Amino acid sequence: MLKRILTSITLFVVHAFEAQTVPTDYTTALNWAVLPVNYPEQLLDYSILPAIDSIDVFYIYPTLLTDEKDVRWNIEIDDQKHRTEVLNSAVKFQASAWASAGSVFVPYYRQAHIRSYSSLDGRGREALLLAYSDIKAAFQEYLAKYNKGKGIILAGHSQGGTHVSLLLKEFFDGKPLQDQLVAAYLPGIGVDENEFGTVRLMTKPNETNGFVAWNTFKKRFDEAQYKWYKGKAVINPVSWDTTAFSARIDHKGFLFSNGKLYDESFNTHLSDGVVWISLPHFPYRYLSFSMKNYHVGDVNLFWEDIRQNAILRANTYLQNRK
Repeated sequence: MLKRILTSITLFVVHAFEAQTVPTDYTTALNWAVLPVNYPEQLLDYSILPAIDSIDVFYIYPTLLTDEKDVRWNIEIDDQKHRTEVLNSAVKFQASAWASAGSVFVPYYRQAHIRSYSSLDGRGREALLLAYSDIKAAFQEYLAKYNKGKGIILAGHSQGGTHVSLLLKEFFDGKPLQDQLVAAYLPGIGVDENEFGTVRLMTKPNETNGFVAWNTFKKRFDEAQYKWYKGKAVINPVSWDTTAFSARIDHKGFLFSNGKLYDESFNTHLSDGVVWISLPHFPYRYLSFSMKNYHVGDVNLFWEDIRQNAILRANTYLQNRK
């Protein structure tokens, strides 16, 4: 489980575009985990396709480099073990939630070790900037080669959300490209409601051109983690507004690691900067007892809720463009 999440991207965003690094070459398909021309089986396992025409999904996966014994600050782009983990975990159980809403793009990137978030005054900032230099390069290649004026859904969890936030600042906020922004999904990071200038927190399920954020906890908060999210932007990822409570009957589906979808699994409560859920009702609920918080499940706990909401926002965006 991830140990520490960035409280605010402003801790290093002011320097984010000064990084003097050589980014990964994204003109080669080998450096993409997912391109629409050749979807991996992990994306197809649970996705309900075909995707909506004229919409793209640019997804950035969370921190998978978490082993305390691993001394690296960034993962190598060609690390095969890491690539397999990206496909078998992040793509399969996270990116798939958005795949029905558009054509999916997922770049491999030299992501930073989880320790980077607790070392922002030292090597951590450099590691995160190196990771972002890859994301930026991949997004620029995507815009130049693939986008062709389509609507864009940005999605990223945890470290992925950090990099999505930086993309929003550099490419969308107060810029013409915001007109193509369907929605940005930022689960698993602490982001201020007024972090951006023109990209606003969306508080209605069919809003477009803005962002949504949430962080998932148990009723008894893990205080060490909660301090990173307290007071931050949050919506209810079942109702997709600021409703304080959503009943189990409203929960549309939790994708578990056995590949099965469990609906009506838990109540969802909106709190200060986070959502907390009741103990999930599914055959393996005993596995939840030992978890201090549900950060690792920010996406798959609400998998079907996300899928349906992304489709709604995509269709609303296209309708408004007519």
